[in-house]
Amino acid sequence: MRNLIFDCAVWVLLIIIPSRMSFSQQTKVPDGNPRGMYDESRVPRYNLPDPLILSNGEGVHDTIAWIEKRRPELLNLFETYVYGKPAVGRPEHFHWIVNPDSEVTDSSITKRVTLYFSENDLWPKLDVEIVLPRTGKPVPVFVVSTWYPDAPLLLSRGYGLVRYDAREIEPDDKDSAYTKGIRKFFDPPDRKQATADEWGTIAAWSWVASRVMDYLVTDKNIDSNKICILGFSRFGKAAMWAGALDTRFAIVFSCESGCGGATIVRRGFGETVRLINEQFPHWFNGNFKKFNDRVSDLPVDWHMLIALMAPRPVYLSTAEDDWWGDPRGTFLAAKAAESVFALFGEKGMNVSEMPPPESQVGSFIGYHMRKGRHGLTSYDMDLFMRFADSHFESNASK
Repeated sequence: MRNLIFDCAVWVLLIIIPSRMSFSQQTKVPDGNPRGMYDESRVPRYNLPDPLILSNGEGVHDTIAWIEKRRPELLNLFETYVYGKPAVGRPEHFHWIVNPDSEVTDSSITKRVTLYFSENDLWPKLDVEIVLPRTGKPVPVFVVSTWYPDAPLLLSRGYGLVRYDAREIEPDDKDSAYTKGIRKFFDPPDRKQATADEWGTIAAWSWVASRVMDYLVTDKNIDSNKICILGFSRFGKAAMWAGALDTRFAIVFSCESGCGGATIVRRGFGETVRLINEQFPHWFNGNFKKFNDRVSDLPVDWHMLIALMAPRPVYLSTAEDDWWGDPRGTFLAAKAAESVFALFGEKGMNVSEMPPPESQVGSFIGYHMRKGRHGLTSYDMDLFMRFADSHFESNASK
């Protein structure tokens, strides 16, 4: 195990304070949650690796050191031990075709774009639908894969919706994700599976999001500085990794992404590293499975992934009855990422204790816990847009 050096003050902040934060723990696990560990008193004591200490033990004291040293190091650690390294960046023959027939109403315009990832226009390809309000100027958009919010809700607030299904490129199936997906397409013909450090399905979905972005920054109807990425559940995991890798995404929204998305996995609460790797072995790379029973040996935890968004805003949402996703662990991950945002002079959540349900908190790290079960609701979207409004209006006034 690599040596990890912890500053005493940081240790106190991340380990002692969270263990004493008030949290309204329900006495009975809500219906619908899979079998798991749901007893807060059984969460082990754990040490979080410090996002502001390099692997060689040197501290990170300014933004230059973060950008040039620590950030690339963390990206490499997540690639190596969790999500895997992609085989390609933007493919040489990547191109798109915009459908000439747009659907225009008094309030909106809908257009469709097909992205192609090779010279062959048969496959692989991805269909993208873009619904924009008619404002006469470039508009901000939410980029969402597979599980979408209602477009009228976004349009009424001046936002566009970019929607697609990443499973067209990489199926969400443990038995066929590699053989029928984009990863196999770029691998040698005789390869039967990805190697231990190569990308899994979550990374493939994240890669697709960046290819969608490649088109969006060329669309004159879209404000290229106000493109948000939003993901729910497993696609919330993909949105987080896409946002970490691709800084063109102005704000990253991760809705109930749980283990492997935005929660402290060292807690072992709800869905664990072992459980996620057993049920969804295609999502992550082979190296991640080596930590099924020694999660404390991981050189990263998910407060570090949240920190990789800095200084861009990031928003995390949870649901009160979604114990499987560990709402408390998500809040603690966000708290533990605040030190990196502070390095840039930005505030995190502005609270020291976990807020009650349906209380929106945060400046550059937004958070809320909605009442109810696992899902993406209009309530969530309203708070997401409020958060985006606050940052985009603030930037416009500067």
